[in-house]
Amino acid sequence: MGLSEVPIGEIEFRASRASGAGGQNINKRSTRVEARWNVRASEAVSEDERQRIMRRLATRISGEGILRVVAYRERTQRRNRELAVARLQELVKEALAERKPRRKTRPTAASKAARLADKARRKRTKALRRKPSLDD
Repeated sequence: MGLSEVPIGEIEFRASRASGAGGQNINKRSTRVEARWNVRASEAVSEDERQRIMRRLATRISGEGILRVVAYRERTQRRNRELAVARLQELVKEALAERKPRRKTRPTAASKAARLADKARRKRTKALRRKPSLDD
């Protein structure tokens, strides 16, 4: 079947103080939200989906198998929490999307001609930058 959304119950949230503009609001309230989802321990994904997520999001997943997303743009914790969940859901959705295989193509005659014309133009430009030789 497939995972349509990461269950909210499996997402762990942490709030902390955000940096940047916001004045008193930023100094007093913990509006920065970190959403953490343990991909390895999740019961919402099949083993095949888990492997695909782990492979495609390898640079974003920690050694413990936790996918972490942070949001701190908005002034309220609630809104940042919504943004973090949406970003997490989007990451997982993209990782699980079936990618069509790349089909090899050859350059067209027009693209070859354009490349050669551009090369010739660069060659002339660079030739004009050179000091004239004594032979000329």
